[in-house]
Amino acid sequence: MVKKTYTFSNSQVDYFFDADFSHLEKLVSKEQAVVITDEHIFDKHKKKFKGWNTIVLKPGEAYKVQQTVDMIIDQLIAFGADRKTTLIGVGGGVVTDMTGYVAGVYMRGIPCGFIPTSILAMVDASIGGKNGIDVGVYKNMVGLIRQPKFLLYDHSFLKTLPKEEWQNGFAEIIKHACIKDAAMFSLLQQNSLASFKREPTKLAALIQRNALIKTKVVVEDEFEQADRKLLNFGHTLGHAIENMYELSHGQAISIGMTYAAIMSQQIRGFKDAEAVIALLAKYGLPTFADFDKKKAFKILQMDKKKQAQGINYVLLQKIGKGVIQPLSFHELETILNQF
Repeated sequence: MVKKTYTFSNSQVDYFFDADFSHLEKLVSKEQAVVITDEHIFDKHKKKFKGWNTIVLKPGEAYKVQQTVDMIIDQLIAFGADRKTTLIGVGGGVVTDMTGYVAGVYMRGIPCGFIPTSILAMVDASIGGKNGIDVGVYKNMVGLIRQPKFLLYDHSFLKTLPKEEWQNGFAEIIKHACIKDAAMFSLLQQNSLASFKREPTKLAALIQRNALIKTKVVVEDEFEQADRKLLNFGHTLGHAIENMYELSHGQAISIGMTYAAIMSQQIRGFKDAEAVIALLAKYGLPTFADFDKKKAFKILQMDKKKQAQGINYVLLQKIGKGVIQPLSFHELETILNQF
């Protein structure tokens, strides 16, 4: 096990890489903890949850809504949870997002920790303190930024992960490579999903590398005033179409990155759009897609990143260097209509 501690604006987060679920008992007592997970994870790993107060949710983005939050709060009250209770989200991004959100609002704030169980959650969703829920087609429209006390990485959860969830996670890994790590982009080109699945040591190193890329960006810009915006590469259009078509997060942002790479070529003279698109395809992710441009544009106009009559769009200057490009809604509509 490798422990690393990072200091955010008003909190410290302990990262336990290559750990085991059993280590959780050394971090929190069972009497003062409530675990939140979903049916898929609970059914496949029942032994791990033995003796823990557990709330089991329906799986999937469709349940990342206020109604589920209300249900969790009702169960916390039934458990007698108080301000000394720690909530532990064991799951993918949906579970960790909601656990962090509930922890932030229950009794005006109680501690939480995360055990991410998918590649996506390990490298992205559980890191950085963004917690929230969806409102209709608007993703993460309601939420807060509040750091967990700890992140515990137990790779045994990945053994039961379906192939599409591996692909989902690698979309975020490719995103990090595009905006911050040209050497990792080359590493991904030289390997494949199958080779990372075959070699646990190589996979563990990749997960840690990505977790630390995101962490360092967030430590420097916790409340998204500058560089943290780069983490939205592929997400602006991706989020707009994700709930429109019930796509997985990885599929949606892969399509978003495809079009962002083309826009980077048109607007910034980016020379490697084809390499980005080829890498996404290599890892089994979708690239070009037919989508309702008018509806997508309408959703984009309500995006959290909008500013007055425009939006900050993340583009690429070169592999490993993302840039923030202000675009007016008129410019964005014109670009979208070209696709």
